[in-house]
Amino acid sequence: MPTPYGSRGGLAFGADELRVLRRALAHALHPTPLDDEDVQDCLRLAGSVDEAVREAGRMRAFLLADLARYRDALPGSAAGYLELLQDALAAGYDPRPEDLAALRGLSGSPVGAALLARCRTLAEHSVRARLAGRHVAPAPRTRLLALPGGRAAAADEPEPRPAKPAPGPAPTPPPSDRPVPKPSEVFPPRRRPAAPPPEERAAG
Repeated sequence: MPTPYGSRGGLAFGADELRVLRRALAHALHPTPLDDEDVQDCLRLAGSVDEAVREAGRMRAFLLADLARYRDALPGSAAGYLELLQDALAAGYDPRPEDLAALRGLSGSPVGAALLARCRTLAEHSVRARLAGRHVAPAPRTRLLALPGGRAAAADEPEPRPAKPAPGPAPTPPPSDRPVPKPSEVFPPRRRPAAPPPEERAAG
């Protein structure tokens, strides 16, 4: 089973586990049929790695709890606190403001002064990383002109033709040389019936 921490806080594998891991990596690079024994070895190694990761989490929690207890017991626990702090930093611990305050009180010792400088550097990097994450420039907004219906789209479309004007009154034809007839010529007056001859009036 791989141990939770190596010399730098990572997982440490035994010789047999390294041979299984090497075969698994070779198979991932050049897939070949695996026999049942190799499959079982890979499954056991995967289970061991999962258990080692869980154990590493438990050990980290215990380490941080001990670190907090030794920090609260300063200055009498300075030697134990400095040793635990080094182990925690090796395991990826991000120093807290209370650690910086405690180290300032222990900066009279060479170990305390070195750890204070190291923790200040780590804290500055952590703050810069958080600020960089908060102030990530947002993606540029898409201009409305590039959206459907905007100016960019309208530029590709043919310009609409101007609407035809509504028809007005018919134009008056130009005058011709022919004289305009008078109303009496167009509609002649009805003639009265001729008066009967005199003899017809006498007979009547």
